Amino acid sequence: MCSLSIGHIYIDIHHMKLAKHRRIPPFWLFSLLSGGMVGISLAYLSSGVMSIDMTQTASALLNGLMGNEPVSQAGLIVWDIRLPRALTALIIGALLSLCGALTQGLFRNPLADPGLIGVSSGSALGATLSIFLMGTLIDTSWSHLILPASAFLGGCLVTWIVYRIGMSVSGNVLVSMLLAGVAINALAAAAIHYISYLSDDGLLRNITFWLMGSLSSAGWWDCAVLFAVMVFILCWLPYLSTPLNALLLGESEARHLGFSVDKIRLCIVILVALGVGTSVAFVGVVGFVGLVVPHCVRMLIGPDHHRLLWGCVLLGGLFLLLADWLARTLVVPAELPLGIVTAIVGGPFFIFLIVTRSREAGL
Repeated sequence: MCSLSIGHIYIDIHHMKLAKHRRIPPFWLFSLLSGGMVGISLAYLSSGVMSIDMTQTASALLNGLMGNEPVSQAGLIVWDIRLPRALTALIIGALLSLCGALTQGLFRNPLADPGLIGVSSGSALGATLSIFLMGTLIDTSWSHLILPASAFLGGCLVTWIVYRIGMSVSGNVLVSMLLAGVAINALAAAAIHYISYLSDDGLLRNITFWLMGSLSSAGWWDCAVLFAVMVFILCWLPYLSTPLNALLLGESEARHLGFSVDKIRLCIVILVALGVGTSVAFVGVVGFVGLVVPHCVRMLIGPDHHRLLWGCVLLGGLFLLLADWLARTLVVPAELPLGIVTAIVGGPFFIFLIVTRSREAGL
């Protein structure tokens, strides 16, 4: 009990030293993000192949919230097509950025990404294999369930393999997990390329489009499942924030402060596998969200995970909603894959992070 109290003192002192880098008070940042989310959501619901006036959009939303069935064309478009897609974008963005922040806290590296532990590549391999099998060997009407289930199971299986390898090798567990993740990611990529090589033009197009990510098929069922997963992960944040702050000091220091590092590591790996695996299962591979958003929040309000994780939830949802808005409207009536839009933003920002860290290190 004494060590835990001392741990809180050391953690608070560490945060006081890092607080100088904060530029925006957390309350104002969260308020700004919440207000921006409401305004951008209205604009998102109003734009598309068929433009709808914002007053009609607001009226359709209010009528639906009051329990009235949508009868106008605008109401049907808003409630049946655009609203579930917007909510899915918000939830997926929140999940990916939150899992990115958890991964960066676990590895103590702001350039870390959930893909390091293999969950994204495993989910992609599971989905690619199911698309190939359903297109060549299996004729079923359950494809809309088999695809996300295969992606989710693939991500969980690969993550478990990476974790077991990291725990079984003597030495630094995180380094072992990182190296195992690099090897597993390479093997998964090779398997995906081989399956693509065996596919015909139709299957290859489906595989390629899915690997680029898209919210075009998002519906209310997707929202319900993703929302349940997000609530489950959010319930763990109060229990993980302080241990993650302790890990900023190092694993040995966190152990001396009374935290069970092995249990924290296992919990984070499970939550990241659940969040990213579910996200990839429903919308495909969407890169750079888990890398870009946590680093932006960290630069704005500091490294304290009590604030950082909740900031990632808000900014991540807003970021992916904006990205999907661009994907829907840039080439109307066609639609860009969501992964292309996030990569256009995330790629240059990743280069910026590398250059910035090199300068800070004096390289």
